Amino acid sequence: MITVLFFAKQQEQLGLDKLERAESQLAVAELKQKLIEDYPQLTLDHTMIAINEEYADEDQVVNDQDVVAFIPPVSGG
Repeated sequence: MITVLFFAKQQEQLGLDKLERAESQLAVAELKQKLIEDYPQLTLDHTMIAINEEYADEDQVVNDQDVVAFIPPVSGG
């Protein structure tokens, strides 16, 4: 089981700030694809990724008990 965290616009799109998922041993890119398939309203383009509070690439593998955070771009002035 993994925990997936969402912030800002993604929280608004889902109405949730986190999900528990049964997947593990898959690349972040695969997790993103599964999330988009399950939640078509979710936008994960240009999103930074962290696994267990460390920035990660899309090819990094997510393991059981990991916490994956999708961090949307920040804008402001």
